[in-house]
Amino acid sequence: MTFHSPPATFVEEVAINVTDLGRSVQFYTDIIGFKVLSEKQDEVQLTADCCTSLLKLIEPEGARSKEPRTTGLYHFAILLPTRGDLAAIIEHLAAHKIQLGASDHLVSEALYLSDPDGNGIEIYRDRGEEEWEWSQDEVKMTVDPLDFEAVLGAEHGHFHQLPEDTKMGHIHLHVASLSEAEAFYRKLGFEPVCRYGQQALFISTEKYHHHIGLNIWNGAGAPPPSEKSAGLVHYTLIYPDESSLQSAVKNAGAKQVNEGWFVQDPSRNGILLKTASS
Repeated sequence: MTFHSPPATFVEEVAINVTDLGRSVQFYTDIIGFKVLSEKQDEVQLTADCCTSLLKLIEPEGARSKEPRTTGLYHFAILLPTRGDLAAIIEHLAAHKIQLGASDHLVSEALYLSDPDGNGIEIYRDRGEEEWEWSQDEVKMTVDPLDFEAVLGAEHGHFHQLPEDTKMGHIHLHVASLSEAEAFYRKLGFEPVCRYGQQALFISTEKYHHHIGLNIWNGAGAPPPSEKSAGLVHYTLIYPDESSLQSAVKNAGAKQVNEGWFVQDPSRNGILLKTASS
């Protein structure tokens, strides 16, 4: 099944603050391979399919550099359709001398990098779900070295832009308390699927390996960043139907806004709640 369409609840768009909008647009189009969907003076929406916004870049007045040791964005994760697509973007990023981290997580193969403001980015491809190892309700994930030779051996062409069926695969957040975060996200309909000791938790719907990652690597009790610092503004969760959306709205105490329903988690990470048709 696809884990980024109904009946799953999934992340669709991530909105981030940047300090230089022009510089960021150039990075995300030339280096990452997005296309511009819409432009305003202080805001640009980026897309892979020319229809769906996956990333919104905002330059607030008085924008500030990313603040360390706070809650907020650890990374957003761009999901590519195939291993060949991952191979193509590895060659592209290497040609542009982009510094990369990489891991094999058993469920996926992933690259890690940062944008010019230090906002974290993951670019990954999923292994088939038949290859995922489950023990009761927990999926096995590791942080093993990526086999670059094997990935680059996959059939692939030259990278030009992100494939049209690229998705926003998941988001990973710094939080102040894992227990408080878990209790809150259960109200939104998510269930734990993997725990890394007392430091990180991965949650999902419909048995995906994770739609949301949560960690306390910036310290238990970490404060939220200022509103104008580079980093997360909010992210959008798409619910499969109006009934599941309204249940989440009621459970989490979300407030209606122009674009849907808005709520903050206990660490003040902003979340927009919608259905696909809203």
